[in-house]
Amino acid sequence: MDGQAAALKFDNGYGVSVICGFGSYGSTDAPYELAVLKDGSLCYDTEITNDVIGYLSPDDVTEYMKQIQKL
Repeated sequence: MDGQAAALKFDNGYGVSVICGFGSYGSTDAPYELAVLKDGSLCYDTEITNDVIGYLSPDDVTEYMKQIQKL
């Protein structure tokens, strides 16, 4: 994939995977895609989302990270 990827785990066992680049759900103004992780695996059953979240700005990513840390 031609782009960037990062993952971060929080103390509550949840985490995030954030990607940007070819193949991700993004645009010029909102290039990031975020997935929720639980114990290192993709998690699709949180109150935040049941899928990956695309078309995010850096501020959007930060806000989702704050929500995930509170799960």
